Amino acid sequence: MQVILNQDVKNLGKKGEMVNVSDGYARNFLLPRNLATEANAQALTELKNREAAKQHKIDTEVANARANAEEIDGKTVKLTAKAGQNGKLFGSVTSKEIAEAIKEQLNIDIDKKKISVADIKSYGTYPCEIKLYSGITASLFVVVGE
Repeated sequence: MQVILNQDVKNLGKKGEMVNVSDGYARNFLLPRNLATEANAQALTELKNREAAKQHKIDTEVANARANAEEIDGKTVKLTAKAGQNGKLFGSVTSKEIAEAIKEQLNIDIDKKKISVADIKSYGTYPCEIKLYSGITASLFVVVGE
């Protein structure tokens, strides 16, 4: 009997998969515990719709990431910070501050966890890499001044 899993079942499959199991296992264990539903026409249609919706969501996220990468790539973001006499900053410039500057100057919302940059502890220009999506990155320059 073919069933569609409603939850992950150990040694059988993950949620949303269609698996082939014995009739007794399906009737006596999977169906009474709502771990699976019988794979009829309606259930198959719902499964296809869920998979299509999931794929559409992934496609839109990739398209947005590519558009943001094109817009960010090669741009420069300017930050100001206080420093001592020798140009060494009080503290350092963090990825949170860079994300806020990108939002303010380029009008693009970036999560601070996606920004990778070396420690910025003095004035100057620093390269910065932003991982927007799996396999999609953008490079950016951060200029720190007074």
